[in-house]
Amino acid sequence: MFSVLIDAVLSSSPDYDILFESLTWPSDSWPGTERVEALTAFIEGLGPILSESDTTPLSAAKRRSIVDKINSVVWNQCLPLLSKVSTRAGEGMRCRETTAAACRLVSVCVPLCDEAVSGRVALSVLRSLQQSEEEMPGPGRLGVEVASEVMAALVPSLSADEQLTLTTLSYALSCIKTLPDSLVSKITVRLLLTVLKCCSGARLTSVLKLILEDMCRWHSTDRTPVVTERTLLCLTALSDHLLKPRSLPSSCDLDPRLCVQFWRMVQDGLTHRDCVSRKRALYLLKMCVSLSEQEGFDCPLSPSEEDILFKWAPSRSMLLREFWEDYALVMETLEENQIHVVRPVLNRIDTLIQTTVNDSQASGQVFFHPSWLLCVYQRMFHSENKSLMREGVCHLLELQALQQPAFALSFSQFIVGPFMDVLSERSLFHKSVGQSVGECPELGAKLQVFMTTFFTSLPSEHRGRMLLQMIQQLCSKHWCAAPLLFLSQALSKLPPGPLLGIEGLTALREVLRCTMVTHQVLLRGAAQCFLLNSALCLTKVSAVTFDDVFSFLVHFRADESLSRRTQIWNQLCAWLSDNEGSFKPRIMDGDCTKKETVRGYVQSEMLTYLRVPASLGLSERLPDSREADKLARAVLLCVDMERNHNKAKIGTTLESLLSPLLDTLSRVGTNLYLPLRKSDKSLQLVLQLFQLGGTPSCERVGEEQVDNVMVAMERLIFKLVDPIQEFILRRLLGELQELFDVARAELYLCVLRQIVILYRSTPQHHSQIQETYFPKLIKYSIKVLQEPNQQTHSVANQVARAVAMASLATVCGLVDSEVIDMQSETISALKSLNDYFYNLVSSSCQSLGNLNKRLQKPQTGDGSSDAGEQGLLLQDWGRIAANFMRDQWICLSFLMKAFGIPESVEISNDSETLKAALSCGVEALALLPSDLVLPVLTFIETVLPHLLLHDEPMCVEAVTLSWELVQGLSTNAHDFWPALKGFISMAFHRKLLELTDTSAPTLLAALKQIATELMELSQSKSGVFGVLLQHCCQTWLPTDQDSDNTVFSSVFSHINILTEACVYGPVFRRDQRLIQDVQTYVERLGEECAANVAVTSDNRDDQLPRTCVLAFLSHLESSNLQHERLMEELIMDLLKTDNDISKSKVRYYSNSLQHRVKNRVWQTLLLLLPKLRVEFVATVLNCVFEAGFCSNHASVKYQIEWMMILILVHYPHHIDSFWACFNRDHDKTKTSICTFLSVLVHFNVIIPHLQDKDVHLRKALDIILQWCFNHNFSVRLYALLALKRVWSLAGVQAEEGAGGLGGLSVVIEACLNQAEAMQSTGNANKNWTRIQEHFFFGAFHPVRDYSVETIFYTFPSLSEMADDEWIPPWKFEKVLCFSESPSFPLRNPAPDLSQLQPGDWIQQDKGEQNKEERWAEVQKKITPWRLGIQEQEPELQLIPQQRAARLGKLHGALLVVASLIDKPTNLGGLCRTCEIFGASALVLDSLRHVSDKHFQSLSVSSELWLPLLEVKPMELTDFLQVKKSEGYCIVGVEQTANSQSLQDYQFPEKTLLLLGNEREGIPANLLQMFDVCVEIPQQGVTRSLNVHVSAALLIWEYTRQHLTSGSAEVNSKT
Repeated sequence: MFSVLIDAVLSSSPDYDILFESLTWPSDSWPGTERVEALTAFIEGLGPILSESDTTPLSAAKRRSIVDKINSVVWNQCLPLLSKVSTRAGEGMRCRETTAAACRLVSVCVPLCDEAVSGRVALSVLRSLQQSEEEMPGPGRLGVEVASEVMAALVPSLSADEQLTLTTLSYALSCIKTLPDSLVSKITVRLLLTVLKCCSGARLTSVLKLILEDMCRWHSTDRTPVVTERTLLCLTALSDHLLKPRSLPSSCDLDPRLCVQFWRMVQDGLTHRDCVSRKRALYLLKMCVSLSEQEGFDCPLSPSEEDILFKWAPSRSMLLREFWEDYALVMETLEENQIHVVRPVLNRIDTLIQTTVNDSQASGQVFFHPSWLLCVYQRMFHSENKSLMREGVCHLLELQALQQPAFALSFSQFIVGPFMDVLSERSLFHKSVGQSVGECPELGAKLQVFMTTFFTSLPSEHRGRMLLQMIQQLCSKHWCAAPLLFLSQALSKLPPGPLLGIEGLTALREVLRCTMVTHQVLLRGAAQCFLLNSALCLTKVSAVTFDDVFSFLVHFRADESLSRRTQIWNQLCAWLSDNEGSFKPRIMDGDCTKKETVRGYVQSEMLTYLRVPASLGLSERLPDSREADKLARAVLLCVDMERNHNKAKIGTTLESLLSPLLDTLSRVGTNLYLPLRKSDKSLQLVLQLFQLGGTPSCERVGEEQVDNVMVAMERLIFKLVDPIQEFILRRLLGELQELFDVARAELYLCVLRQIVILYRSTPQHHSQIQETYFPKLIKYSIKVLQEPNQQTHSVANQVARAVAMASLATVCGLVDSEVIDMQSETISALKSLNDYFYNLVSSSCQSLGNLNKRLQKPQTGDGSSDAGEQGLLLQDWGRIAANFMRDQWICLSFLMKAFGIPESVEISNDSETLKAALSCGVEALALLPSDLVLPVLTFIETVLPHLLLHDEPMCVEAVTLSWELVQGLSTNAHDFWPALKGFISMAFHRKLLELTDTSAPTLLAALKQIATELMELSQSKSGVFGVLLQHCCQTWLPTDQDSDNTVFSSVFSHINILTEACVYGPVFRRDQRLIQDVQTYVERLGEECAANVAVTSDNRDDQLPRTCVLAFLSHLESSNLQHERLMEELIMDLLKTDNDISKSKVRYYSNSLQHRVKNRVWQTLLLLLPKLRVEFVATVLNCVFEAGFCSNHASVKYQIEWMMILILVHYPHHIDSFWACFNRDHDKTKTSICTFLSVLVHFNVIIPHLQDKDVHLRKALDIILQWCFNHNFSVRLYALLALKRVWSLAGVQAEEGAGGLGGLSVVIEACLNQAEAMQSTGNANKNWTRIQEHFFFGAFHPVRDYSVETIFYTFPSLSEMADDEWIPPWKFEKVLCFSESPSFPLRNPAPDLSQLQPGDWIQQDKGEQNKEERWAEVQKKITPWRLGIQEQEPELQLIPQQRAARLGKLHGALLVVASLIDKPTNLGGLCRTCEIFGASALVLDSLRHVSDKHFQSLSVSSELWLPLLEVKPMELTDFLQVKKSEGYCIVGVEQTANSQSLQDYQFPEKTLLLLGNEREGIPANLLQMFDVCVEIPQQGVTRSLNVHVSAALLIWEYTRQHLTSGSAEVNSKT
């Protein structure tokens, strides 16, 4: 219409100036879109007039005037308007429409202006593209989006200027690298594609080459995910130009398929975290494959070009196509997160690998580069689904192709990179289905085989480098305990070879120092053993010195792994002996020494160690103990090595090695000029020799062998014990006065403690130190403590006090551990210490003044040269002061147990003294760090029982505060367990357990609450409840002495502890269960893993509480009234627990916590049954029968049935109560009657104990026959089995002369024959066979197999209980107090059950569910042409918009593009949806779909009312470009990193909705065309919706938004 009007106006010789004036607008205003479009049409109409100079009457001046005005429009109207639009970019549709109109105006104006104008405009606009992300457009500057639209309009006018085109291209490429993600696609689409569209021929080729080289260069210099994402976006957008069939061979230099960097971009894209980048990369790969096949492309295959990642040969076209089709299928399927969808396609990976291997073997040339396979694995490793990740890891571990050296080498960097990263995921190491507790996880076992295969296949020159990189990877991040353990074990299985040098040992040391420092002790120790084993097998001895080796060994802790007399220690000795002459010589004083031996190294190091500079008289720090540790290990290894190698005399060997040390020690007591540092170092070495050489802590006393090395060492040191002792006592008696001396005193006291222990074998020396030295030390220490405090606290004074208290604590500790005789002079001296502590502050103040004495922080500034260093040490004064207070309580704890309160105390009575002491103990709990409170707890344990009736609130406070401190240590395993044991020993002392509600209600309530919290804590920290239960059971029923009825009676106040223990067994979180399983695996390695010998192992098994309480119950005697009462109360509590679970509405599943608890309840009841009174059995019998009627899992059901059988065997007079169970309402019993029929299957065990056997046999047959005709199949099956077994008994009875069955025998025989005939075919026959072979009805005998093993191990294992519920007999044997009897043995006497496997007949006692009738709502569908088609005929002649208008129906501006959809059903439904919600048009790839019957079946004539357009998929790029220029917002449904949620997105009015293909979605080359991606929020597991459903959701949301806004506009107008 515009063109007609403009032609009419211009043909009438108008005044152009007036037209310009009327159509233009002020530069500071914002005109309407219609005005801009009118001006555009006017200037466009002037084009022919200005160009036809010969036929138009325009003068040159007039033409010049018009051109100037057009020029003015560009500079004064268009650019200011676009600048204004840029500042208001948030106004949505108005901005979009104005921008499109203004750009159209620019594109019309510029060709009519002077030639230079286009360049000037372009340069001014291009500057706007260089804004930063935060920079806002200012006056005269355009926003990036607006500038890109303007440049897209200008580019056709610039095509003649090659330099300007290249400048535009340079700006565009720079924008791709610097602009925010949201703008990159706009630049790519609007600028690059427009430039390419305007180029052709050689110029097009040069532009494409420039772009490709720039992208490849950028990616090669910065190979990051962001760069990969942007380069793929750019290349995908240009793919139609880069990857199209070429007719000229000269264009091959532009072919991206020949560029290695291009393929690296594709491979990086295939493994990218962003799904859209992965899609783009796969799209490029598929395009290259398709193009190669189409062209018959011949890619170079020369061996020199090893970096070629993509190869093609026409002769192998079919093989190559199949390979890449499979490859694309695998990569597309991996986008799914559901393992059941992915797993069927995983076999294609094997096909890919086999094709690659076969190809390389057959042709000698590799068409398929191994790096493509790595992309598949890396994609699986990045999956969000842990199961898929595990599948990928296991698949790689079993990869046979890695046995080929070329493949192994190609995979090497992947193995040390992504593969090592994924191995750090601990969830991979859970045990697989079918594995029992304690087995090596499947992945751990596969990892061992893989490592051996991989390193064996690698070329030998690459193995060392690869191993070093792998170990260094262990240091680069935090590894959890389980992955590190199994990887270390895999490394230890590598074949021996010289692979590691000093760099390798350094890397291993970093793993020991940093990576595993926070791991659980046992797992850390096991990993240390494996890593040390790896070092021994793989170290290149000629590349390391002895010093390197022994410096490395220092990092293996003796209390965790490298302990003497363990397997790894012996291996180390053998390794040193075998390689003794092969180690690298040391360079000393610039000279390389000759080959040295271990003995030579030790002797040299001993001299170096003891060589110290002369003392300058200044205070010195204590030497670093790591030097002594290193040398002590070397000495012991040398002695053990020589002893094993040549059976040398140990004493002689030791003396020769230690002679410099022995010489120094002989002079420490007498040579006053001996440097203090030398004395300290010699004592440190002695202490380390004894500590490292001692017997492993876990070695059983009964199996201990004489350690000749330590015996010889003791003899050597014993000769020098007097000078050592004199030196230490001299130093302790007043010479230690510097801050450094606090640590020094600790060293001296440790050595002194070792000497006293050494004295035990020599009474005369032992007596001397007790009678002389210790009394002297005690008296001096007390004197120091009694000295009055000075106003100025000097360093010397406070250090002396700290040393004195530490000395006293050491002596008290030695006496308490019975190293010192209680009758010695030392004891007499300690009594005066007792008087010191309980001395009153003053006679008027009735409190204890010397408890909780505190060290005062000393004042420095004495002018010493070490003031700076001592100042640093003062920062740790708090720890010194805390140790001082702890040492007080070590003394007090011992003194209270040994002497009680001294008689000299003048407080009114003992109870007041104890109150004051307890009060001080409570204060100490608040003052001391949590890890130092154990002595206070020991003291309170002694005091508390004496104050229960005198000061209950104080006792409650002491117990409560102690518990809070222990809870605070729960994350510190080193201090938690000793503190927990000390607390439980204190809080649950026998006197406290005896409390009742009347004697101390508050304290008893506090103890019960603490017991509850202990049980709760045990759910997350295994072993806690076991400590409590062991203590309580030992208190209530001591195994080493007769039971005290008074103490045992206290169990009734805490019976909940026993009840909880009977059903205890925490269901751990998955990560906790992993640690438990791995620890069990390590323990089962036994002495093969030295950590099991070195680590002090507390039994923290989560089954310990149950085994402990069951052992306790096994000792109860039915003849003891209290025992009898306890059993009965416990059984009632357990039955209540079972009943509560059965009646709860929570539906429990197999192996859930509820199922496990019920199973444990009935296990305990079975154990206690023989001990119960006859009268009590009668009271609980009904509860047992009621439990049988409940819905129970198989394991519980079998135990209830067994319980009934045993009751009827031991108490046969209850048989009538059993028969009564069959008379219940049949509707209520349903399939649970199977439980009682199962009892009758074992009627042969019951009947010998019955009176009137014939009567009960007849009764059994009568009852069973009734159930043989039940409607439920399971019931009939059980009844028939019972009938068969009971009828066999009837035959025996008849042979023995019993009669009375009469005609019943005929009926039963007929019934059984008929039943056998009915069961002869199909599934019925299978089930009949299975139930007869089932263990409960076959091998199991209820009386013969009654044992601990059957109840707690065999039954759970045969009834599909989880393996962590199986308690093997050996666990009861470890509980030494377990009592077995002939009637209830520990192990099963018959082997029949133990040889069985879990049965596949497990009756699920579930009632039949009533089938509900479901009525579906019927939708009434109205087909328009069936309703008065004759009246609609005139309407059908009109176009769709006119038809709709006739019916009063409005159309929106939504344009739906479905050119990529190829299923007629989806298109028909989509057409119907678009018509209903008023879309402006639907775009199809072909209008022929309309005639398809499947289309019409869903469209129901909607195509008659909706405009349909045809756009081929290949034309979509140009179509979308046109629509962008018309102001449409291109919207796609796709999940990307920047996609917006449908519920939050506001649709512009002019929206184009692009829909993807049903299978592949939206092609990658169109993704960058989107202005926005919208995603539909999902809650389920399935990844995607049907394309029609997705489109319908978006169309409705668009309609809803604009329907609301349209209604508001209509209302405002009316």
